[in-house]
Parts: sequence; C-alpha cells; structure tokens
Amino acid sequence: MNLSNSLDKIKTFKKVGQVADNLGMETYVVGGFVRDILLKRPCKDLDFVCIGDGIKLAKAVADALEGKPQISIFKNFGTAMIKMDEWELEFVGARKESYQNHSRKPKVEAGTLAEDQERRDFTINALGIGLNANNFGELLDPYDGVKDLKRKIIRTPTDPDITFSDDPLRMMRAIRFAAQLKFDIEANTFDGIINNAHRMSIISGERTIVELNKIIMTDKPSYGFKLLFVSGLLKEFFPEMVALQGVDSVGDKSHKDNFYHTLQVLDNVASRSDSLWLRWAAIMHDIAKPPTKRFNQKVGWTFHGHEDKGARMVPGIFRRLKLPMDERMKYVQKLVKLHLRPIALVNDKVTDAAVRRLLFEAGDDVDDLMQLCRADVTSKNNNKVKRFLANFDKVELKLQEVEEKDQVRNFQPPVTGDEIMAIFGLKPSRVVGDLKEEIKEAILEGHIQNNKNEALELMYKLAAKKGIVNNPDK
Repeated sequence: MNLSNSLDKIKTFKKVGQVADNLGMETYVVGGFVRDILLKRPCKDLDFVCIGDGIKLAKAVADALEGKPQISIFKNFGTAMIKMDEWELEFVGARKESYQNHSRKPKVEAGTLAEDQERRDFTINALGIGLNANNFGELLDPYDGVKDLKRKIIRTPTDPDITFSDDPLRMMRAIRFAAQLKFDIEANTFDGIINNAHRMSIISGERTIVELNKIIMTDKPSYGFKLLFVSGLLKEFFPEMVALQGVDSVGDKSHKDNFYHTLQVLDNVASRSDSLWLRWAAIMHDIAKPPTKRFNQKVGWTFHGHEDKGARMVPGIFRRLKLPMDERMKYVQKLVKLHLRPIALVNDKVTDAAVRRLLFEAGDDVDDLMQLCRADVTSKNNNKVKRFLANFDKVELKLQEVEEKDQVRNFQPPVTGDEIMAIFGLKPSRVVGDLKEEIKEAILEGHIQNNKNEALELMYKLAAKKGIVNNPDK
C-alpha cells in the first residue's frame, strides 16, 4: 500500500524526507498519525523515527522549514519537538528497549526499525510510512495492523504477557483505544490484561488518571469501564466503584446493581455534556451506597444519607486518584451532595423557601445539577422515565420562577461582616458571624426581601435582642 497521495497534502512530509535524504538517514512517520490517516480521523501529532540521531534530524528540519520554528530538545530521552502552527512534530532515533520487573522505565538502546516497531504497544500503532525519496508513501506493516484496523481489533504485536508486564500502563491504553475507537480487544490480549492487572501497582497515579480521564471523555464511557471492571484493572485503583457492583436480596426484596446504574447515568450525562467534571459527578453520585446500605423489613433496601457520605468521600478519592484538589473537586462534591434535593421539590406543597435554599446552595451549578438529576433516571419502564422527567420539568420551572422573583442564586447577605463590626464597634467574633447567618436565613426563608434596607432593619432588631448597641463613634 502506498499513501503518498495522503502525505502530499501536508508539505512537511516532503521537507522532512528531503532533509533526511541530505543527511543519509532512513526516516519514517510512525504510530498514531498513520493509524488515524487510515481511519480518516484527525491527528495533529506527527512522530518521526529515523535510523540514527533523532535530535540531529530535528535540528536540520527546523532550519529547513519556513520561519525556522522553535525546537525543544530533550537530551535525556534522545527526542526533539518542533511546534508548527497546529502541528507537533516529534523526532527520535529508532531504538530497542529492555525492562526490569519493578519499573516501567526501560533501558533504551539504538536499534533497527524492526526493533522499534516490535516495541510498540499495539499492532495498529506499529505502522510506519517511508519518507525518503526511494520509499516515499510506502506503508510498513509488519504485524498486520491494517487488517486489525479493518477488523476493529486491539492486539499486541508480540506476547501480551510480556508487553503488559514490561509496561502495565499499556493495559489502560488498550482499553482507552478500544473505548475511543469502538474496537474490541483480541482475546489473547485481553487475557494478558487479566493476567497482569496486579502490575498496575507500579504505575503512578498521575499516569493512570490521564488514561482514565480519556476513557471518561469517550462517546460511551460505560464501554471502557466495563472492560476495566471485567479485566480486574478497576479494582486496582478505584475499589470504591467496584464495590457498587452486585445485587443483594432478602426474600422478594432486592436493590438494583448500582455499578451498572452508575454507568448508565454516566452515559446519559455523556450524551448531553462534554464536561469532564459533570461526568465525574455522575461517577461519584452514588459512591457511598455500599457503606450506607441497610435492610428494613418493611421497606426493603435503603441507602439513607448516601449523598452526604458520598460528598465526604469525594476529597479522599480525588486525592488518591491524583485528581485536582481545587474548585473542580468542590464542584463534584457539591453535585454529589445535592443530587437528591431537586426531586423533593416536585411536591406542590413545597415552599419557596426550599427552592430558594437549593438555588443558594447550588449557585451557578444548578443547571448542571438538573442535568445530573435527569441523567439519574435509568428505569427500563418508559412510562416511569417520562413521569420522572416531567417532574423535573416542574422543578426547573419552580427554580426559574423563584430566581426571577428573589434573585438568590449565589447571593451574599446585603450586610457584610465588616459593616456589622463597624456599626457596632465589634472585633471579628462569633456574634458577627451569627448576625450574618441570621440575616441570610431570613432572606432564604422569605421573612425579608433580599435588599440592604430590610437587611439593616433586621440586623438592628437582632442586635438589640442580643444586647448589642451601636458604636458611639458612628
């Protein structure tokens, strides 16, 4: 197969080939770009392998390109990168690798092209295209990667047990590629993942979470999670999620399988939003159901308080998985804590105060909360689904009406702590916080309007009851 017509569309390939010929270096574009050009997928990362010094080739290419783009050199790795418009060009010399049992970091030596292709993780990533004048556009496919692309198969070029034991991160990558490309994992390759799942212990959390987030961001993330679960990888780094799986029964009373329910909620969110953190909220929303599960003879299985306990579990899980401990974590924690609140507002007897309180606590994330709540409706009974979704329509209407009337989303009490201290000559103290909190509660309960005049009037009344007098200097 010759792909010169595809390469001709990108002038860079001709230029790299010309420079390589001038240096007398065999050079190929390899890996993901070749895979994606055959799949007709976009790819902006170009990986070049040469027989020789990759950094030397990169420097010569940078000098030959228009505008002489900036080059970054990584001597320790023997690689160099050129950024040019939307493209990233990485250069490396062909190499062979050997591993020690306790580390995924290989001992690297110069090698042949065949040895370089052999060390690749999967057959579909072991493809190369020649760039020299004598083989420009010629496809090199020593492990039938093109056949695997047509069959939609993820397969290792060599013994999967060795491939995955050497670098266990490749197991996560196999599942990530399967999820992204909607491919199957070949049986022997999947057995290799099962056999080596315990080797995930040598992989850093930072590396693992990068691959996991890519799985989460696929069109249907449940597929990747099912592969992680069945292979045994998921329990190695996310046992809390594995604990959701299973159904307990007492007599004729059972509960649903919360693992597969969570995956359905995740898919539902993924069909509506490309927000990674809303998807994480879907993953975490029922995470505390196992530790809160109880059986009651009258009502069956209960999970009382799982939303509160789940919110408390979020920081620990984020920290262990090397997820960000910042506003993104707090966002997920908030949605987990509040995800049962909207359905309680369906009742016609619910007061505006309850609606105001949810608006205040959810703030700008109330729309995302409602998306999560809608996604949480996973019954196989279509009539039940329609009824629940119609209820959420009513809740959203109530939220809109109360917000337009009272404007409490993200509101701050109209009287600040500094003003209270100045008016009454107080120092920072509990009494100042109590006054602020009582004013806030009065607004949320609808006892006063959300404006400064009514807030000040209430503040003076509350202060008088507490025996606090005005600052005589005011």
